Amino acid sequence: MYSKFLILPVFVLLLSVVCLGVSSQPITDSQRLFSIAVNRVTHLHLLAQRLFSDFESSLQTEEQRQLNKVFLQDFCNSDYIISPIDKHETQRSSVLKLLSISYRLVESWEFPSRSLSGGSSLRNQISPRLSELKTGILLLIRANQDEAENYPDSDALQHAPYGNYYQSLGGNESLRQTYELLACFKKDMHKVETYLTVAKCRLSPEANCTL
Repeated sequence: MYSKFLILPVFVLLLSVVCLGVSSQPITDSQRLFSIAVNRVTHLHLLAQRLFSDFESSLQTEEQRQLNKVFLQDFCNSDYIISPIDKHETQRSSVLKLLSISYRLVESWEFPSRSLSGGSSLRNQISPRLSELKTGILLLIRANQDEAENYPDSDALQHAPYGNYYQSLGGNESLRQTYELLACFKKDMHKVETYLTVAKCRLSPEANCTL
């Protein structure tokens, strides 16, 4: 009778161990790199949101309304970078494509990020973090080069810079240009965060990557 009571707990323990072994997957170097990249771009997106919010709070209500109206009719420099038009296209895009677009978006902000308005303590964090993120994405691209043959624009990283739209904003402190610069930075960091999150999710077969 006593042995019967022992068998059930032992069986439950063994079953738990077996299930754990089946459901869990080893963490690869690529997954670690993705986790680091997603964490970094999430922090950059939060910084972008804070800079934009701080600037908006310094404006009058009418100024905010007018600037928002103008921005909706204008465009960001990154609009020249071909990227998914909606969440469905994002989910259908290959990992390499999402990484390459993210790389170009981050690269396009390396210089103009130095001209972002806001507190120096926040602004000084952005450029080095962009550089770190760019390096991390490049490592991920190299690790996923086996997809290159399925991605027609695999030489995207060698394309020319995207004009001098952002660069021309640095020396001009007008409200409209400052607003556009901060709004575009926030928009682009949100894009990169979305693309990297979806790409990272693809590495986990059991995950639901629905946006």
